[in-house]
Amino acid sequence: MLGWMNFSWHAALVMAPFGASCVLLFSLPHSPLARPKNVLGGHLLAACVGLAVSWLPLPVELQMALGVGVAIALMQQLDIIHPPAGANPLLILMTGLDLPFLWQTVLPGTLLLIALAYGFQWLRRPRPQTS
Repeated sequence: MLGWMNFSWHAALVMAPFGASCVLLFSLPHSPLARPKNVLGGHLLAACVGLAVSWLPLPVELQMALGVGVAIALMQQLDIIHPPAGANPLLILMTGLDLPFLWQTVLPGTLLLIALAYGFQWLRRPRPQTS
């Protein structure tokens, strides 16, 4: 769905960490790691950390290590752990993405994934048996 919207809207709504988010959202929807606050908060926080670290005058290897480490620590402290989001700083630092990435890809893509997961779970819910 995100891929189709990616082409139809000419907007990048897909990023690699969303693939791992889909595993949690669609296969383990009751996991604490798949809670909407974890998915949305984890992706936004980790992307912000990646962007902030990209502005530091450090070699990219150190930026990547620092970005992932800080993102993990903050997700733990804020109780919004979402493991796929740990890849966001790497993605940002390896591709040179900038601030608009937050509201053009991370935010709408994450919200859409959460909505699709809710819809999928609604369709899968047990229905009353009729006699």
